[in-house]
Amino acid sequence: MTDLDKRPVRSYILRQGRLTKFQESGIKKFAPKYTIPFQKMQLNLDLAFPKKNKIILEIGFGMGDTTFKMAQEMPYSNFLAIEVHSPGVGSLLNKINLSQLKNLKIIQHDAIEVMNEMIPNKSLDGIHIFFPDPWPKKKHHKRRLLKKSFLKLMESKLNQSGYIHIATDWEAYALEIITLVEENKSYKISKRNLNDKPHSRPLTKYENRGLRLGHQVWDIIITLR
Repeated sequence: MTDLDKRPVRSYILRQGRLTKFQESGIKKFAPKYTIPFQKMQLNLDLAFPKKNKIILEIGFGMGDTTFKMAQEMPYSNFLAIEVHSPGVGSLLNKINLSQLKNLKIIQHDAIEVMNEMIPNKSLDGIHIFFPDPWPKKKHHKRRLLKKSFLKLMESKLNQSGYIHIATDWEAYALEIITLVEENKSYKISKRNLNDKPHSRPLTKYENRGLRLGHQVWDIIITLR
């Protein structure tokens, strides 16, 4: 078996879970309007949204609450949100339609493939990765999304003034990310308290529960040198 024949190591396991009728209805009714199908062709981001604005890519939006709120509060940015799990996609589609948001589109596919095949180089103003799976067991660390190769991929997609905002409540993962960034000559971490949440990132109910239990959250904001 050659390297080309091997299955790629994914940063997720595709367990779709049970779709509620509301989520399933959201996908059937609103996916044609608010999703962009995966294709092995570069996406013209100027044509993907009604207005030409800054482009923010969000990777792994979960149920979409944070993504939706940020898109509402930042109308002069266009959000391209990636998620593989259908319940979250259906939930966010319903929210988008209810509010008739024009600056938020979804791609339901693997983020690395989307970035490699669809996102033009130097086209992104920001990349958000909020609470990626930390894969805490050592044998699963190979599944962690944030590694040297992915940092290099993100670097190629950011414009010179772009940024990456990573949030995690897993200390070991946060320290690993910080080390990877410090070792990368193309990046720098913004000088700020990493445990101080930026106002731009909404507080989720799950994060709020964790804070009550004494969990710390690291907000790591990275820019190009």
